[in-house]
Amino acid sequence: MKVLGISGSPRRMGNSELLLDECLKGAESRGAELEKIILADLKITPCLELNVCYDKGECPIKDDMKGLYPKLLEADYVVVSSPIFFYTVTAFTKAFIDRCQALWATKYILKQIPIGGKKRKGIFISVGATRGRRLFEGVKLTMKYFFDAIDAEYSGELLIRGIEKKGEIKKHPTALKDAFMLGKNLVREREVKV
Repeated sequence: MKVLGISGSPRRMGNSELLLDECLKGAESRGAELEKIILADLKITPCLELNVCYDKGECPIKDDMKGLYPKLLEADYVVVSSPIFFYTVTAFTKAFIDRCQALWATKYILKQIPIGGKKRKGIFISVGATRGRRLFEGVKLTMKYFFDAIDAEYSGELLIRGIEKKGEIKKHPTALKDAFMLGKNLVREREVKV
């Protein structure tokens, strides 16, 4: 079982990345093979709407995203973490999501389902500084469509309000444990169904 963790935060070892790490530890405790990607360390050009992917299912832009497509398709589970910036994911995360248009085209235009030969499961982890009631409404919709595009079922989330300062998540009474259990339960659920 392969779990691909994707951190969309521009701040290393910030709150959303700490939660991602705990989630990955939970999956690892069930025997999962892990890989973690830091989007801020990569060069990912935003989608240029060239529409070549509609014919071939491949994006012609030559950058670090080329190496991420096979990783997405090989993974059994994809866990994306991002802090909230203006009620959505970070620019790093959004560029990554937009470039998955090639996988969307593979699924919906070229009808290659399941893409990569298998259906995946996806989890979204996010932290926002405000306590607004609607803080996660828009971003959840974005993430559900992202996971659908990569042929993954939106299978869980951990969304925490009122956390801003670096490392502040460590003071939250349950967040780190909840993240660990999220990863552990995700892998256990798959083991039961196989």
